[in-house]
Amino acid sequence: MSGGLRFVALGDSLTEGVGDPVGDTWRGWAALLAAGLAPDGVPVEFHNLAVSGAQTHDVLDRQLPAALALGPDVASVVVGVNDTLRRTFDIHAVAARLDQVYAALTEQGAVLLTACLPDPGAMLGLPGLLGHPLARRQQAVNSVVHALSDRYGAVHLHAAEEAWVADRAMWSADRLHPGERGHRVLAACFHALLAAEGRAHGTPPSPRPERPAPTRSASLWWLATAGTGWVARRCTDLLPQLLALAADELRHQARGTSARLDLRASSAVVSALAALAAVERPDAA
Repeated sequence: MSGGLRFVALGDSLTEGVGDPVGDTWRGWAALLAAGLAPDGVPVEFHNLAVSGAQTHDVLDRQLPAALALGPDVASVVVGVNDTLRRTFDIHAVAARLDQVYAALTEQGAVLLTACLPDPGAMLGLPGLLGHPLARRQQAVNSVVHALSDRYGAVHLHAAEEAWVADRAMWSADRLHPGERGHRVLAACFHALLAAEGRAHGTPPSPRPERPAPTRSASLWWLATAGTGWVARRCTDLLPQLLALAADELRHQARGTSARLDLRASSAVVSALAALAAVERPDAA
């Protein structure tokens, strides 16, 4: 776009803006960041392609072609949590898809934004037998995102390791999506990283919310209505396998061999990255 900048956001509900309502729609960290990418007088064209529930195959198959057609100057790809919440989870497939997405965007000249994310089991407060399998999955995805972000020269936010993760005030009623304050912190962190590289020249997003946090009664109402549906949809797909994973966790704990599960997960990540390393991408950063 002559004289301006185009920012395209890909991903799932986090980037869609769930948890940061404005009127009848969601805003979110990406929209907040877009407003601060360019100095006053320079237009920023923002396209949010993120969709709630999206997995890496959705980003690759549906969102990436639309993003490439737009020709972004800046493109964010934050996805992977929904993959960990499915019985079909396969870190090799996740890695291969992310590699294709990152490669396509950077080869077209876009500045790539990525982030690692907190463990959903910990955010939901799941007990160890249920939480540990999800934690391993998210750690695997984060390891892949770290490695591929380095490979493609992405501006990477270590969102899983920030102190804000443990601050309940940053999160919405569902405990999986940031509230307005959390979205603002994400936007401000990305802006700081971009500014340090001379790629953001506008006013940084304010970390201070414009609206009061939802009351406890409002949060409980959300959980009893929309939240119940969200949990039901996820559990229909994940719960049977999660219970099997928990049983496996219990057996290994009883035998004192839990370290084998960690080793198995780490080995899968190494294998997935090794397979990608064999793929020559001469235009990768």
